[in-house]
Amino acid sequence: MFKRSVLSTSIAVAIAVSAQSVLAQEEADDSMIEEVVVTGIRASLTKGLDIKRNAYQIVDAIVAEDIGKFPDNNVVEALQRVSGIQVTDRGAGEVSKVAIRGLDDVTTTINGRNIFTASGLSVALQDIPASLLGRVDVYKTRSADLIETGIAGQIDIHTQRPFDFDGSKVVIAARGIYQEQSDEVDPNISALFSNRWETGAGEFGALLNISYAETNYRDQSVTAGAMMPFATDNPPAGWAPYEIIRSTDGRATEDPIWQPGLEAGLPFAPGSTLEVNGEEVEYLLSRDAIFASDFTGKRERPAANISLQFAPSETSEYMFEAFYNGYRDESFNSLLFSFVDWWGNLGDDPSSTLSLYDGTNIIKERTIGAPYNFTSGDLRTGETDSYVYALGGKWDITNNFELESELVYQTSEYNETFFAMRTERVTHEIDVDFNSGGGVPAFGFNDNPATADIDESNAADPSQWTINQLYDNGNKRDGDAITFTIDGDYGIDGGFVKNVSFGLRYDDRQASEAQRIQDTDRCGINPEDPTGPEICLTTTFQDLPGLVHINSAFFDGESDVPTSWAVADGHYIRSNADAIRRMYNEEAGANLALSDQLNVVENFNVDELTTAVYLQADFETEIAGRVLDGQFGVRYVSIDTDVAFTTGSVSTSVSKALPSLMVRYGITEDLIARFSYGETLRRAAFFQLNPTINYVEDVTNIGYGTATGGNPNLDPTESKNYDVSLEWYFSDSSSIYGTLFRREVEGFVVDFARRVTYEDYDYILTQPDNASNGELEGLELGVVYFPDNLPGILDGFGIQASYTALDSTQDIPITDDEGNLVGTDTTPLFGVSDSSYSVVLAYERDKFDARLSYVWRDDFLNNYEARQFANPLGIYRKAEESMDLQVSYDVTDNLVVTFDATNLTNELYQSYYEYPTTHNFGSSLYSRTFAVGARYSF
Repeated sequence: MFKRSVLSTSIAVAIAVSAQSVLAQEEADDSMIEEVVVTGIRASLTKGLDIKRNAYQIVDAIVAEDIGKFPDNNVVEALQRVSGIQVTDRGAGEVSKVAIRGLDDVTTTINGRNIFTASGLSVALQDIPASLLGRVDVYKTRSADLIETGIAGQIDIHTQRPFDFDGSKVVIAARGIYQEQSDEVDPNISALFSNRWETGAGEFGALLNISYAETNYRDQSVTAGAMMPFATDNPPAGWAPYEIIRSTDGRATEDPIWQPGLEAGLPFAPGSTLEVNGEEVEYLLSRDAIFASDFTGKRERPAANISLQFAPSETSEYMFEAFYNGYRDESFNSLLFSFVDWWGNLGDDPSSTLSLYDGTNIIKERTIGAPYNFTSGDLRTGETDSYVYALGGKWDITNNFELESELVYQTSEYNETFFAMRTERVTHEIDVDFNSGGGVPAFGFNDNPATADIDESNAADPSQWTINQLYDNGNKRDGDAITFTIDGDYGIDGGFVKNVSFGLRYDDRQASEAQRIQDTDRCGINPEDPTGPEICLTTTFQDLPGLVHINSAFFDGESDVPTSWAVADGHYIRSNADAIRRMYNEEAGANLALSDQLNVVENFNVDELTTAVYLQADFETEIAGRVLDGQFGVRYVSIDTDVAFTTGSVSTSVSKALPSLMVRYGITEDLIARFSYGETLRRAAFFQLNPTINYVEDVTNIGYGTATGGNPNLDPTESKNYDVSLEWYFSDSSSIYGTLFRREVEGFVVDFARRVTYEDYDYILTQPDNASNGELEGLELGVVYFPDNLPGILDGFGIQASYTALDSTQDIPITDDEGNLVGTDTTPLFGVSDSSYSVVLAYERDKFDARLSYVWRDDFLNNYEARQFANPLGIYRKAEESMDLQVSYDVTDNLVVTFDATNLTNELYQSYYEYPTTHNFGSSLYSRTFAVGARYSF
């Protein structure tokens, strides 16, 4: 029977999703109803422990400390304190990526409904405002009733509903968030209005929740380029002293001279040699470039949620929900790039212009004459609107039989533009220290004493820069889906099996992507003399003063680098797009269309039909006088995919039965052991199925371009998952728990690279394939502890801490220039840190709450560099840490004021190629944030 008391509906949903036994449901209902008003840190952690304890699966939950008070600026930042979760990709004012036990293939649902953005298979968690949420459940194991995708697990987000409240509820909240690097105060506001009424037809509830968040951000980074071999002062025949030795070169009798993309890279012991034209010659390793990025932008996220509930009787309930989230982003990247590979102007004593790391052949510092520099002003705009509509009902058919069904429609569209202009110069000289200390590069330009009227050390002088290429691109991505689900639960009195659940999910999904690419160089055909020579733009910045942007105070004194430089103002060129295009079209003769002709061309569209059915049973028995219960089931899924692309179409089908088993044993009343086995699969992203090849010409003078394409024959990636856990709940709000787990993954999608010729130009083409298998195993430990009856001011102190240890391997195929498989490398899985931990110190007393949290994760392999010049291949992230603070004070029963701070230690986030001491890569500086807010409820 349905209870129309506070939170009855949400409790029923939580119990159903967690697949508790009938006995567990009866034991949990009353206690959970008594605790429905969850306020404060301790109460929210207690609620999370209740969910963890009562579920068959291994699940962790974060519960809002009060209505409209979900911890942290966004969901991702809150999740980093859950055991087994690591976050990465901090930038643009937030953390953006979540990994569960090192894997980032996470299925995201809202109230159990799978959601996505545009043509993707998932949604960015940070796009969902935290103020709309009541709870987030992290499922690390999978039962048959959960959606089959997501090897890492599933994150289910619960929004508020009107039957969650006993009568009317209004909550209005506002925060001002100060971003230190951008020096801006951003608004974050939300409002919730909810009520419920008894009518002659039954009980009716309505809720409206709206949110708006704005973020102005600034990210700054300095990066050392790829590690390349250079000739010594005794070069091979045909090369000059200290000239770069590229892997392919017309002067070589054998091609390639050396093999880019090797996992460990070229040897860097003193005296290491390469074979050039049959002769072993010594080489030095050095970076070919240095560059700095000043990335600024403004992001807006409007969101709204409407929920209507109607219970005409105690045995039925109907619901309509609409969820909207929007995304607006305009980012401007001011890029300063200089090559450090010029060999023709090293002075009379070239060896004096460089120094090596001790005991290596690696150049640490050098001075280069007449280096080629360019700047680029890149403006990218992105806009998303996503809508989810759901209509559903629940019915008590009998005392033992319940049915629930929903029809969901969602649609999402993403539009992106990219408009960029490059400028160039050849300047007098550059000094570079590729590692001036702690992995941070330093560099600067030197003035030429022979040119008294020009200061070449000043990169912010517009007169030294000549306008170069224009990049004018756009993308459009769309997706929609109609989903029907029906789920049933039948309780059985007596016997081993206590409950049987079954269900059907039918999902009809469409997605498409389109793009336009119309880039042009400064040189082109003269329209007045088509058969004559090319003409080139020679315009410098001083001729177009409105075009110039000069940044300031770059990198906050963290290294000796230029603090400002001149670039094309991306906002200006976007606002004057037609005039800029016309300038290139008329002056340089480039074949560049004006805006009324900028129609995107569809790359592909996908129709995918997924049908899944499941059957599962809850069981219970006794062993040695203690309850052993659990759940076993199977989910059968069938996926039919039709892909149409510019050159044809392809259809694929896959079906799979995915068994699951969960066993729970109460060793004592408070000590619980669990075992879980389940299988999952991950479909390839739609864009990975697109075989259309995009060719991009060489923009960094490496001698060949790059090309990418998809593979319509990709199979799903499959995983077998094992978990064993032990949990001790030694008080209502305290617990210690540990889990051992293992994932066996088949068919990881990895990229194959090979050299191809297209329109008489060489490209390195990269396409994906199911070419790798992997294993992941590890240990999670966690504790939540609030001591009772601490003396005096210590009363109210508590701690939440977790530790995760991971060990992973994956097989990566090695290919030659032709794409032939020549071997296999074994590496860690991408994104997996060997260890990570978090510690939260909480204090709660009377009207005051405070939480100081610290998270840390070890180094990890983040991605592979482009193979055509990678040396070594893997890019690793250095250990990352963050310290955050949240404080709140209840001014009255209705008014709460808050203070929050993130990234208190103002960390530099860094990366390196394989060897952190000598092969440093990038160093990035992100903002600290400080926020003051108030929340009023009645």
